Amino acid sequence: MAIYSHHILPRMINWVMGQAMLAEARARVAGLARGRVLEIGIGSGRNLPFYGAAAGEIVGVDPSAELLAMARQAAAQSPRPVSLVEQTAERLPFEDDSFDTVVVTWSLCSIPDPSAALTEARRVLKPGGELRFVEHGLAPAPSVRRWQRRLTPLWSRCSGGCHLDRKMDDLIRAAGFEITDLTESHLPGPKIMTFMYEGTAVPSGGAAPPPPQRAW
Repeated sequence: MAIYSHHILPRMINWVMGQAMLAEARARVAGLARGRVLEIGIGSGRNLPFYGAAAGEIVGVDPSAELLAMARQAAAQSPRPVSLVEQTAERLPFEDDSFDTVVVTWSLCSIPDPSAALTEARRVLKPGGELRFVEHGLAPAPSVRRWQRRLTPLWSRCSGGCHLDRKMDDLIRAAGFEITDLTESHLPGPKIMTFMYEGTAVPSGGAAPPPPQRAW
């Protein structure tokens, strides 16, 4: 199992995330990030070539040492400063109000506690900051949803914790964000895996949800 999780799975994730059909979404989501940027689940650094001139420093967080080793190679080619931190998204080691943009692409599906990760993202965003996201998740068609829920337990075990059945817009709103722009659509491919949520959210004006319990 260790061979699979530390050697095979990171290379498989890197290959899947490098598919050409994902590039347009990366360009829209990462390309409009501005200021000091936090990327949650930076993985092998597939977004780094897509950041635009408005992005300054980029800080990437990921729990996988193997994927971060790949990301360092991509970071070496970046025209802007890139820092990489091996850490889970549910316990970000950053001060409140310290980032202008948080970017998350195809990562909330595999984070064990996405609600805690989103609450942390809200905490570290500056007033006026943005969460920019693209994620796959629960489809609107009942027949597709049934298969997503049936297959998720098995799929999650062999795909690094990926869930097919998370309703991403609801998770984002429940963490204290207001979604200001949202596009939902299927990409080509199996419908259980290709329903996408893409958009922008800002911290809502109401009180923030309680912070996640921290073990340190």
